[in-house]
Amino acid sequence: MDLASNQANLEADFRFPSGPWTGFFLQPPHVKRHWMDLTLTFKDSTIRGTGHDWVGDFLITGRYELDSGKCWWTKRYIDKHDVSYQGYAEEKGIWGTWEIPPAWRGGFHIWPKATGGPGDDKLQEAIEMPQLVGATVR
Repeated sequence: MDLASNQANLEADFRFPSGPWTGFFLQPPHVKRHWMDLTLTFKDSTIRGTGHDWVGDFLITGRYELDSGKCWWTKRYIDKHDVSYQGYAEEKGIWGTWEIPPAWRGGFHIWPKATGGPGDDKLQEAIEMPQLVGATVR
């Protein structure tokens, strides 16, 4: 199969763009974000990909639904353990929970790198000073 025919069937829904993604997972009792980088392909209701985080390199296999935005996948660390993910896609990425049964679980958020994200927010504060109208300064 050539590259052009493979690209032709990629998901067109804006919530599931194929390409580089980034994000984090939360692992109780730690309160910090554990960052990960992923390369994901969304095609014909399937998710495939690769990635890396502090645990190591991993493979992604899973599924997604266009109607509900629901998605679920397995993150399989090379020569290590598996982690189950489930979540919902929306305009700011995919949010949800991960689990390693029976007792390990936490939250996650991933998003396409091209859209920025929580670490890229460029918020600015501005204030307009009131104008004195008809007042005399003594």
